[in-house]
Amino acid sequence: MADFLYEDLLPIGADPTEYRLLTTEGVSTVEGPDGRTFLSVEPEALRLLTETALHDISHYLRSDHLTQLASILDDPEASNNDKFVALDLLKNANISAAGVLPMCQDTGTAIVMGKRGQHVLTPGDDEKAIARGVYDAYTRLNLRYSQNAPITMWEEKNTGSNLPAQIELYADTAAGHENAYKFLYMAKGGGSANKSYLFQETKAILNPDGMMRFLEEKIRALGTAACPPYHLAIVVGGTSAEFALKTAKYASAHYLDELPNEGAITGRGFRDLDLEEKVLELTRQIGIGAQFGGKYFCHDVRVIRLPRHGASLPVALAVSCSADRQAKAKITPEGVFLEQLEFNPGKYLPEVTDAQLDAETDGVSGTGKGAAVKIDLTKPMPEILAELSKHPVKTRLSLTGPLVVARDIAHAKIKERLDAGEEMPQYLKDHPVYYAGPAKTPDGMASGSFGPTTAGRMDSYVEQFQAAGGSMVMLAKGNRSKQVTDACKSYGGFYLGSIGGPAARLALDCIKKVEIVEYEELGMEAVWKIEVEDFPAFIVVDDKGEDFFAGVSTPTLTIGKRPGL
Repeated sequence: MADFLYEDLLPIGADPTEYRLLTTEGVSTVEGPDGRTFLSVEPEALRLLTETALHDISHYLRSDHLTQLASILDDPEASNNDKFVALDLLKNANISAAGVLPMCQDTGTAIVMGKRGQHVLTPGDDEKAIARGVYDAYTRLNLRYSQNAPITMWEEKNTGSNLPAQIELYADTAAGHENAYKFLYMAKGGGSANKSYLFQETKAILNPDGMMRFLEEKIRALGTAACPPYHLAIVVGGTSAEFALKTAKYASAHYLDELPNEGAITGRGFRDLDLEEKVLELTRQIGIGAQFGGKYFCHDVRVIRLPRHGASLPVALAVSCSADRQAKAKITPEGVFLEQLEFNPGKYLPEVTDAQLDAETDGVSGTGKGAAVKIDLTKPMPEILAELSKHPVKTRLSLTGPLVVARDIAHAKIKERLDAGEEMPQYLKDHPVYYAGPAKTPDGMASGSFGPTTAGRMDSYVEQFQAAGGSMVMLAKGNRSKQVTDACKSYGGFYLGSIGGPAARLALDCIKKVEIVEYEELGMEAVWKIEVEDFPAFIVVDDKGEDFFAGVSTPTLTIGKRPGL
């Protein structure tokens, strides 16, 4: 019989996080039985902490993340496209840090995880105070309301406040944690949330070769829709499927970085640093890069090994995207503290942000201003298509003129009209369609943050729409399915990829006018018409049936780069 041994399943070490003091209001200590000291926390402290945390993670990034972006510009092995994306994301961070435009238009589901020490006292209903902080942040700031309440099984309505939030509070009974209330705040957009995966595997992959083959297949399948470069987390094992997935989410936020680096008979979870390096190198060799080919598909990788039931091997994958939005927080007898994010991201920008990259002007994969082919969107659609047809996939474009904006619900409504025998709306025949949904527009500005959404969600509409003369040029982020490539080849259409992530920069620099066209009652899901200037894009799928991302989901087993990259 084995001896009784106990160790926390995720024994996180000392916290190296730098915090800033928000307030000492609403926090006090009281003496209790047996001379024990208790921490009293008022609801207002929870509300203020939550509102401030969601403000900060919507506008600021961690310095480590910004350092990783800046390092891409200095890496001679980085592709021109890697550098172009990294530079745009750094510019976006600088704009967002002004506190007006959030870094991404999908300002996410608010997720709050708290661990409450056993000597922490509150009046109760902490979740309500935290939810109020979420409400205040989303209604007062230029954020987007993305939460849909189910009215019936089939009918939904936007809640108009981005509530409900995901709030999970746990008891923390560890010694030394009695008088601390600790938190992790996250804003998880749909793109990165949709790249969380669970695979129920067997011991057959628990060997170096089998694991690497398995991971290569799954990593390639992640695609670019969630706006790389990613912080990738992989969890092998788990006492349950849901625990594996939750651990992967926390690991992608670097919340579990201080786990031990080796296992023990207690069954504790640990980080496998050696496998992290191997997987990171794999991500750099597969050629997907920072959205449009290259080395930087991932900034870093976290691999965590958990115990498992002998008949079960869950494997979970999760990513944190280029909008790397999370922050730790804590309430202690000294006050209310929030992780110090970088308030001055401009220091990570190169001294010369365009001219130094302007040497590459061949129109394909260049990074300078002169590298892009200019496309005049004011011309009739046949002329736009004819101009695009002159250039191969991977060509960088600069778009100027009108775009129609429509996404999931608008597409569904237009499909209903086509199915009923009605005509394709003229606006989808005359203009390219941009898959997006804006955040709120700040006073005095033409647009709120307004980056692209995931293209793949609209794949099923493309063949029908193009057959009816619409959606001949589509603009969004991420890779598409073969049915889109086939439709573009059959009807002469194009899919243009936009950089996922720099929504604030697009709003400030590229979007000059926004007006409603149809379905105003849908809020951010309405059909809009926008005027853009020098809007960056790449040809991803062309009218000849070529797809830039073709083949990236097929494992090579030898981990070779795609030809031509």
